Amino acid sequence: MELNRDITSTMYLRMQRIRAFENTAMTLFADGKIPGALHLYTGEEAVAAGVCANLREDDYIVSTHRGHGHIVAKGGELKYMMAELLGKETGYCNGKGGSMHIADVSKGILGANGIVGAGLSISVGAGLSISYRGTDQVCVCFFGDGSSNQGTFHEALNMAGIWKLPIVFVCENNGYGASMSQAKHMLVRDIADRGAAYGIPGVVVDGNDAIAVYNTTAEAVTRARRGDGPTLIECKTYRHRGQFEGDPGIYRPAAEVEAWLAKDPIPRFAGFLQEFGLLSAQEIEAIDQQVADEIREAIVFAEQSPYPAVEKIVEDIYSDIIEEVRVR
Repeated sequence: MELNRDITSTMYLRMQRIRAFENTAMTLFADGKIPGALHLYTGEEAVAAGVCANLREDDYIVSTHRGHGHIVAKGGELKYMMAELLGKETGYCNGKGGSMHIADVSKGILGANGIVGAGLSISVGAGLSISYRGTDQVCVCFFGDGSSNQGTFHEALNMAGIWKLPIVFVCENNGYGASMSQAKHMLVRDIADRGAAYGIPGVVVDGNDAIAVYNTTAEAVTRARRGDGPTLIECKTYRHRGQFEGDPGIYRPAAEVEAWLAKDPIPRFAGFLQEFGLLSAQEIEAIDQQVADEIREAIVFAEQSPYPAVEKIVEDIYSDIIEEVRVR
């Protein structure tokens, strides 16, 4: 897919939507308006935007506990996401899933997942479905560096490789599995090297460079669509916040944090767009204003939406225990 003004401006728009959404979620959480845990994607926007710019609406993505950015980049509606975070009935999962379980199958968003590494197995199921139906769709599986130590990672890559499934495995390596640095939870420096064990190409890319992520993903998506099988892409990036909101992040050296903040992907991409005449400063400002307006509308929608009725507590739940309760 060739880079042009439309694609790059869309990527910038999505990156700003992610950043604004996360900043707003951070504030609402601090104000006690968002229940449960919150894991923010701030600082990793170039990965989601660069990857999803290569996808069609009928392509699939599988997300993680840090999934807001993936969902926004794939076309998720901000107001339904915000309502879900606030536990409102109008949210994507009727307010019952919260931050870590947002899905919109109509847009190919197969769902975020609070279980570390669980999305890897789901992506194999999606890839097998594509292969069985004979379409040229692609499934992107996002996961973190910590997930690459899970059994699901190795099982998923093995099966995807054997069956040549149309999956792009995207490892968002932010350097930490929760509070443990990569150097302490694995001996390999590049997770992409692990693809070789399963006959899968492994590529390392600067995850804070939206163009590099876009170009690398374009090759992997093309490979998947033509039936040549999966690719493992490792995006080296960094989360600006702690593992979760409330995590002070004292395990990260101050100099390291400062160095990564200086490589913030959004101003970096904005500079690229202006340097190469793809967007002017005025156009970038207009996009920023558009995003601000969208966020305000999403907050109003979410705050004015009702909570789910108590009598709906056992709806949308699939369990023999629930069925037994209903019978009684």
